[in-house]
Amino acid sequence: MDKFGKSQSVTRVEDHRFLTGQGRYVDDITPDGALFAYVLRSPVAHGEIAALDVSTARQADGVHLVVTAQDMRAAGLDIAMSGTTVANRDGSKGASPRRPLLAEDRVRYVGEAVALVVADSLNAARDAAELIELDIDDLPVSLTLDDTGAQIHPEAPGNRAYDFALGDEAATEAAFAQAARRVSLQIDDNRIIVNSMEPRGCFAEWLDGRLHLSFGGQGVWVMQGELARVFDLDKAQIRVTNPDVGGGVGMKAMAYPEYFVTAFAARELGRPVRWIADRTESMLSDNAGRDLTSLAELAFDQDNRILAYRVHNRSNMGAYNSQFAQAIQSNLFARVLTGVYDIPVAYLRNEGFYTNTTQVDAYRGAGRPEAIYVLERIMDRAARELGIDPFELRRINFIRPDQFPYQTVVSETYDVGEFDRVMGRAVLDADLAGFERRKSASQSAGKLRGFGVCYYIESILGAPNEDVKVDFTEDGQAVIYVGTQSNGQGHETVFRQFLSDQTGIPADQITVVQGDSDLIAKGGGTGGSRSVTVQTHVTLTAVADMISGFKEFLSDELGVPADEISFDDLQFRAEGSNLTPTMLEVAAMARDAGRDDLLTWQASATLPARSFPNGCHIAEIEIDMTTGQTTCDKYTVVDDFGNLINPMLAEGQVHGGVVQGLGQALTEHVVHDEDGQLLTATFMDYAMPRADDVPPIAFATEAVPSTANPMGMKGCGEAGTVGALAAVANAVQDALWARGIKQVDMPFTPSRVWAMMEGYDGTAA
Repeated sequence: MDKFGKSQSVTRVEDHRFLTGQGRYVDDITPDGALFAYVLRSPVAHGEIAALDVSTARQADGVHLVVTAQDMRAAGLDIAMSGTTVANRDGSKGASPRRPLLAEDRVRYVGEAVALVVADSLNAARDAAELIELDIDDLPVSLTLDDTGAQIHPEAPGNRAYDFALGDEAATEAAFAQAARRVSLQIDDNRIIVNSMEPRGCFAEWLDGRLHLSFGGQGVWVMQGELARVFDLDKAQIRVTNPDVGGGVGMKAMAYPEYFVTAFAARELGRPVRWIADRTESMLSDNAGRDLTSLAELAFDQDNRILAYRVHNRSNMGAYNSQFAQAIQSNLFARVLTGVYDIPVAYLRNEGFYTNTTQVDAYRGAGRPEAIYVLERIMDRAARELGIDPFELRRINFIRPDQFPYQTVVSETYDVGEFDRVMGRAVLDADLAGFERRKSASQSAGKLRGFGVCYYIESILGAPNEDVKVDFTEDGQAVIYVGTQSNGQGHETVFRQFLSDQTGIPADQITVVQGDSDLIAKGGGTGGSRSVTVQTHVTLTAVADMISGFKEFLSDELGVPADEISFDDLQFRAEGSNLTPTMLEVAAMARDAGRDDLLTWQASATLPARSFPNGCHIAEIEIDMTTGQTTCDKYTVVDDFGNLINPMLAEGQVHGGVVQGLGQALTEHVVHDEDGQLLTATFMDYAMPRADDVPPIAFATEAVPSTANPMGMKGCGEAGTVGALAAVANAVQDALWARGIKQVDMPFTPSRVWAMMEGYDGTAA
């Protein structure tokens, strides 16, 4: 590992400690003597709090503190949580109902935090929580978009959170009026629970008047800002850290009530306090994903070219605005509204509604998987109704290579793309020429077989700017401080690899530091597939500064002008000198010369534009006609990620994303009863995908280097999920179409698929 080549597959350096139990997660690093916190949560979905008496609990053995909303207000804290709002169609702002850190007068979903108990042990805290007198007068419950019987917030009549629109409605309507053919499809996108491997957790301690909060998150600076607001502190008085984090995929990017209340308890007690969720608690309180329904419409001319596209979404927000939620199915959905197709006009309307369920926010892809799912489902339906091959319909409507840079109708500028080439490779890799043979074999075994295609594109999100710092240490090492945060993606490997490749510093002499607001002044965290593109871009800036500064230093040492010194083959060279020092050797020379100013390099940089990863997914599924069991039998991915630093890690990201898509499509299903109780609150009831649900995933790349960054890279973290949903759903539709079943919606569990087939036969609803 002395030197990495570009685009070299290198195994992850962090995996050794993870696989040998040496990871440092929140629950591993809590301070000695930390007390245990337990959250009392609402047992009902909607009701007025008639009584909340914690006096007996406060006297229980081992209890140090019980915190309620009243206690926090009395201490002068601003206990209202933040939540993004978007503009309504009429120019007003979306609803912004108060969301308290702990329930005040009313509870609005099962699992809402009501009180925090702090004790010597977790069992003592749980036992004391059972002594709290919580009386709730039930109110009507609204669980679906069509159920408006309960008024959840006075600020949101009819439970409408917002009514967003984007595009040219009049031009779209005119295009539909003159279309030769029109196709429409109603599409449901089911709610999922994220279920990260490591549940959410934190500990808080106050040291010399400063707050230190450590939590499993996707960045520290948003949390630092929110803590400063709630506690009325300067940011300099707050240190936030992210240790190792066991999965995030969007759900851990937000601030949650427990973090603030734990910090408050630690302040009140003058002792560190820890809180870690159990699995059912996570299922009840973590932000959920997806949960929307869409009416999609396409207008075509007589040559099967798309004239216009129209979508009307209705989205479930849960009980409150989560941190980014209003933006997910509105602005972020719109980013890739028209996908990879040359569509002249389009119109999106998205209505958000509150329900008595857990909040919905970003989940792997955050609006982009939802948008591509809708578009690629209706493209599949259009191919069937127009009587054209699904690949040919896409080919006819692809944005051509000579049209780039291409500005979409929602003002995104795609820099490059060769979609037909990528799709052609996918068709070959998937062996679609042999599909009919495999279909016949399935029929002989009493099974249906179908294939589905999805061509996705993703807009990289998050702040386009990032910061970096590189220190050269006394022991001949280098430390790179990054503003992104790994949740398991392999950042330590990638950023070591990249810095080594650019500077020649041996990778095993580079340490990556992340997730500490005291060590890293600012950063954008991780989300939206931004990490590698923004962090490597700013690292290039820092490396350029280092090379320039070291050349100036060597100019004095070697007695030659700086512009005659080169940095070739990862060594400094000057004509007439036999010295060829490496980057580390020059740093050592600078230290010996007392030039400490040359030992720390900081840089900030902003990407000139966004990049747009894209690719083609092809899935084949089998359906057992007796049981409805749907199995993904074959899966092929060809992606355009531009240039790759570490292809193996990119492939791992794709595999993980595809499996998350397969999970939503085939097994995962959130169910509430009529009173709002979550019926899928354990892994006995909520079916996460298992190994035998996942086929081998064929992966290949057809790189079209991006022009949006110097490395020609495109993000890859969310791509697998963005493409998987529609590929699987279209395959199920393909298998069932000949049986007259024209409406299929996820999840394709055995009971649902069996009911679809029985319903067609007329023997069951």
